[in-house]
Amino acid sequence: MKKKENENNLEEEKIPAENQENLTDNEETETQETPTDELAEMKEKYLRLYSDFENFRKRTAKEKVELIQTASAGLIVELLPVIDDYERALANAPEGEISEGIQLIFAKINSVLQSKGLKELPAKGEVFDAEIHDCITQFAAPTEADKGKVIEVIEKGYTLHEKVIRFAKVVVGN
Repeated sequence: MKKKENENNLEEEKIPAENQENLTDNEETETQETPTDELAEMKEKYLRLYSDFENFRKRTAKEKVELIQTASAGLIVELLPVIDDYERALANAPEGEISEGIQLIFAKINSVLQSKGLKELPAKGEVFDAEIHDCITQFAAPTEADKGKVIEVIEKGYTLHEKVIRFAKVVVGN
């Protein structure tokens, strides 16, 4: 019995010793690969973090420029009906009723708004474009060439730094 127990103990001792050798070989292999793998992984993480930060910085700078450019958009949008009213009054006033001084003031207002990035959208005679035009109604086109084109402009459209701030309200030929 003692012999069997001793043999079992010896076998148990042998297995852990073999396992220990395997473990040590594996640990040595892992420790040899680990620093280079870790370094590569850290470099990859660093590059990703750096590129994310650069993208964030560029996006923030772009948003800041856009904010500065469109900061006056609210005021300009509120001035557009006043400009429309003046243009209607000018078109319907008898000759000489609106003084030259008032016309100069209006021209100055227009030039200031244009210097801030306001542009009138082309409409009459253009092909209808849903991106910049708002179709109020459709009428029969006077000629075949006018089908799908803007026949009349009800209200002018405007852009501010290439962004539409008011769509042109138009009548389209059908």
